[in-house]
Amino acid sequence: MMRVMSAPRQELDWLNVQLLVDSIPALIHTARPDGHLDYFNKRWLEYLGVTLDKVSGWNWTAFIHPEDLDGIVTQWRSSLATGEVFEWETRVRRANGDYRWMFHRKVPLRDANGDIVKWYGSSMDVDERKTIEEALRSSEAYLTEAQRLSHTGSFGWKVSTDEIFWSAETFRIFQCDPKAKPTRELILSRIHPADHDHVREQIEGASRDGEGFDFENRLLLPDGSLRHVRVTAHACRDNTNDLEFVGAVTDVSEQRRAEAVIRGQEAELRQIVDLAPQFVAVFGPDNESLYANRILLEYLGLSLEGWRQRFRSATPSYVTEFVHPDDWERVIGDSGRAVSQGGAFELEMRLRKCDGAYRWFLARYNPLRDGAGQITRWYVSGTDIEDRKQTEERLQNENVALREEIDKASMFEEIVGTSPALKSVLSRISKVAPSDSTVLITGETGTGKELVARAIHRRSDRASRAFVSVNCAAIPRDLIGSELFGHEKGAFTGATQQRLGRFELANGGTLFLDEVGELPPETQIALLRVLQEREFERIGGNRRIRADVRVIAATNRDLQAAIAAGSFRSDLFYRLNVFPMETPPLRERRADIPLLVEYFIDRYARKAGKKIRRVNKKTLELLHSYAWPGNIRELQNVIERSMILCETEIFSIDENWLPRQPLLADDPSKQVELPRRLLAQEKNMIETALTETRGRVSGPRGAAAKLGIPRSTLESKIRSLKINKNRFRSKPGA
Repeated sequence: MMRVMSAPRQELDWLNVQLLVDSIPALIHTARPDGHLDYFNKRWLEYLGVTLDKVSGWNWTAFIHPEDLDGIVTQWRSSLATGEVFEWETRVRRANGDYRWMFHRKVPLRDANGDIVKWYGSSMDVDERKTIEEALRSSEAYLTEAQRLSHTGSFGWKVSTDEIFWSAETFRIFQCDPKAKPTRELILSRIHPADHDHVREQIEGASRDGEGFDFENRLLLPDGSLRHVRVTAHACRDNTNDLEFVGAVTDVSEQRRAEAVIRGQEAELRQIVDLAPQFVAVFGPDNESLYANRILLEYLGLSLEGWRQRFRSATPSYVTEFVHPDDWERVIGDSGRAVSQGGAFELEMRLRKCDGAYRWFLARYNPLRDGAGQITRWYVSGTDIEDRKQTEERLQNENVALREEIDKASMFEEIVGTSPALKSVLSRISKVAPSDSTVLITGETGTGKELVARAIHRRSDRASRAFVSVNCAAIPRDLIGSELFGHEKGAFTGATQQRLGRFELANGGTLFLDEVGELPPETQIALLRVLQEREFERIGGNRRIRADVRVIAATNRDLQAAIAAGSFRSDLFYRLNVFPMETPPLRERRADIPLLVEYFIDRYARKAGKKIRRVNKKTLELLHSYAWPGNIRELQNVIERSMILCETEIFSIDENWLPRQPLLADDPSKQVELPRRLLAQEKNMIETALTETRGRVSGPRGAAAKLGIPRSTLESKIRSLKINKNRFRSKPGA
């Protein structure tokens, strides 16, 4: 029977406990171990004016003052994590919408293992205590201010009785007898007449509104001196609720005098800046306009306020109004990058004057930083560089005109001269360059065939692409095909990786084949195919590659004779000889020798750091009379060698370096015989060298080294002069 009745009795006990909790004058709540608030007693719900479901869980946060929410949530989460007792003060919104201060406390309940199974909390209204604390803090602040005022010219004034109390310092400031009684009349007698109305308005307004005052005025003292004072006062009520003022009078004369000096200095500095022959502007850290000097404002035709309005935007919109349209993109881009980096920088731009004209200016931007390294100001100065820009443009135009004149009259790239023979070559270069035709350049060695090829390329539509040069005589016969067309990996022994040929490297540009007459027969066939079909295959490959290449070939051989001898294909010759050009030997353009001498002397003198004032007359005559079998290259070598040995400002050469040659006769019939004699002389020199070297051509002791010319050039001359080098191998030599 006891066990049966025990359940109702336990239920009755719980109901009694709940009734007790709801009836006590306290705000009780409970929470689960995870922080979920699951119970608020009746008084809490009435206080908030809601049902339990509106405040349970974390819904209670909606009733906390927004300024206090972060603090209480952070503290509650901390207590949940540590298990420590929770205590915090916040403002809670009541049912009528008012906020009152509450002190909240939650204590954890633990089981036998020490684990938290429940949190029990209570809240207490502490709004009155907080109000008292705030009043005490205000009183402390008032007492602190009163204490501060006690060390200055303090005073008191009771409005109802018009009683005025002065400290000794106040009497001293007003230059009054400490035994005198301070009155309104005494005060007004010391105040500068111009300030009477101002002081009266301040005091009457404070008396009417029951508030303090803070103003400055001037004192005109009996000794004739002028003193600036600051008067501050706080309004308060005595125990009879009468209004009185407690304040202080502070002598600020020295401060005002110092400010006047500073203002004068500022005015002088401003005048200096305004009259400086430069634009000066000051911007804030976010590009806000702060100041512009007079010369800048007059140039733009703006007032300072108008300038601030136009330049107030943080975006560089003013650029489109005052900067030349051609400079917009550069100025906006460069200044944006520089400002983001925070360093000083410079910009050149054209600014529009108020009359619509533009002038060039150099703008220098310098940042000013505070102690923390943050930019607080941008100082900008602008210097007029219009004259400099016009001078630069004029010089540039003159240089362009001069270069054009040089190109037309005396020089193509490094092709120097004005002789009729050279002018004919230059004219043909100008005509063939814009086309895509294949060009065959012939002429003796050293006449500048590669320079002609480069001049054609630079004046063509392919000038922006590659110019690739190949000396066909300098590459072994077995490798020339790979050099021109490339090869695939494993195409032959040693081909360990894929390699691009010269045709691929010159794609879109120009390929110059020097000494094309030295190509072996199998390579001639491959080259002919490229010229015909504009396609080729790498060695060892099977993929056809398109060749967008202009071919310019050069040779010092007689290709017609080579065709007759069977060493050169006639069909390839006709493919190459679309536009033939012949470079004249130096003996046919003797009028260019003085220009060439001057050109080479200038080049090598600058390289050697020497200064040459003139050329020895005898030297110039000697150079002019010599036959120059090695053409321009020989002349270049002679000038370079002489420059190394030259020790005076007068250039000369040793005539022993040049074989003695008879002066050219004016008789044309004798001039016709000269090339034959030169060829005979050249053949004799080569045979002599082959004799001395036992027929050896290459190597340090070979004939090419002895003659001072490349092996490939010597081989070409041996073939063109029909010299049998094998017959010298059995003869004794040096």
